[in-house]
Amino acid sequence: MNLPETVMSTPETKYSTTPQAQIVGLDALQLSDAIRTRQVSCVEVMRAYLEQVERYNPKVNAIVSLQPREQLLAQADERDRQLADGQWLGWMHGMPQAIKDLAATAGIRTTMGSPIFADQVPAHDAISVARVRASGAIFIGKTNVPEFGLGSQSYNTVFGTTGNAYDPRLCAGGSSGGAAVALALRMLPVADGSDMMGSLRNPAAFNNVYGLRPSQGRVPYGPAPELFMQQLGTEGPMGRSVADVARLLQTQAGYDPRSPLSINDDPARLGGPLQRDFRGTRIGWLGDFNGYLPMEHGVMALCESALADFTDLGCVVEACQPDYSMERLWRTWLTHRQFLVQGNLGKLYADPAKRALLKPEAIWEVESGLNLSAADVYQASVDRSDWYRALAKLFECYDYLLLPSAQMFPFDADVHWPRFVAGREMDTYHRWMEVVIGATLAGLPAMNVPVGFNPAGLPMGMQIIGPAQADLAVLQLAHAHEQLTQWVANCPPGMLGKTR
Repeated sequence: MNLPETVMSTPETKYSTTPQAQIVGLDALQLSDAIRTRQVSCVEVMRAYLEQVERYNPKVNAIVSLQPREQLLAQADERDRQLADGQWLGWMHGMPQAIKDLAATAGIRTTMGSPIFADQVPAHDAISVARVRASGAIFIGKTNVPEFGLGSQSYNTVFGTTGNAYDPRLCAGGSSGGAAVALALRMLPVADGSDMMGSLRNPAAFNNVYGLRPSQGRVPYGPAPELFMQQLGTEGPMGRSVADVARLLQTQAGYDPRSPLSINDDPARLGGPLQRDFRGTRIGWLGDFNGYLPMEHGVMALCESALADFTDLGCVVEACQPDYSMERLWRTWLTHRQFLVQGNLGKLYADPAKRALLKPEAIWEVESGLNLSAADVYQASVDRSDWYRALAKLFECYDYLLLPSAQMFPFDADVHWPRFVAGREMDTYHRWMEVVIGATLAGLPAMNVPVGFNPAGLPMGMQIIGPAQADLAVLQLAHAHEQLTQWVANCPPGMLGKTR
């Protein structure tokens, strides 16, 4: 291994002393360049990451269905031979990757966190997974999720609970909890995830990394039985740097005829420069929607202190509110989500043997969906449209909107979901994450950026929300904030790197 001094002096690697730590400390783009220029072999990379997994994964349970070591090293050796022959598959050539356990991955067990599918091994890849594979990645396993992705707490009866990177006794967030923790602990160089109710944003905030929910349709979903109604969830990227997130998004994005609502833009457009002058940029701060959302002590203080960072970038930050009832938005959310979850899980629920294996929250979603009428669903779609129009009106005044990424800090991992937030009782298993539904229902790009730590050393993040299909603009503001703050350099306890 012969990594150059420019690579060795990044905020994480400059504190490292072993070859393994130097490799896993590289950001994904740095690692890609080191592999491509043969400064480090794919076998060395695979060994380093597997050693990192062996060291940290038993503490947090983030990576599941780990593939045999010998098999992975043989694949890495094949990637080295390809390079020697002048064959370069793409920017992820030889890069270890673990796919979120909700996404179909050919030849690797894909359980969706459910005992019903504990032994399922798909014969095909999901569209976004196939694109990552074609870019040269080597799949080492899957990342843990809550059952069917329901809830922002990554536990299930198949693999157990994923612990937080900064304190394994606490919640990792979800549903991309395993992905965020594996990324934060340098068990993966970059990570894929998906987001229906903040699942790329909440775990990123809880583990001090970046997670982008792309514009609806940016990353094609499927193959799937239903192609037109599934407009709340989307797959997307996570990374320890904004540049890595942008590069993975380029790989995932792009039209696919199997996904008729996917955006038909050249993904290369997402590779535009991240550097940009933000002087005079207008930003609207939504806060807690004038006290509507309960917030654990310290969340708002951290996010409000981060507003000064955007001012330092030259932005003009103002408090603002949409002309829309937040309670109406929540009712709209419940109808859409229950309608879709019932559609996805209804056949399992109808089988008494399989119903007995569903967690209570899944049963509640299905039964609530069965009680909806066609008129309920249509009205919810009208309400959703009005919400989009309300945000579009705000974007006539502001270039971006800001909002906390969560309403509380990571909590006890043995608690399935918090019953109270700031003394207010939660009436559903997911209401404590109500803060994320706005961007989802409007189909807007929203990115978590780290904003610091509370006195207990627990991380928090904030959502940067952009207008429809303004994914690159969101990445650019996130990049400027990253360059100013460098929060990700504050590694989890026990790792080499900056201390908080």
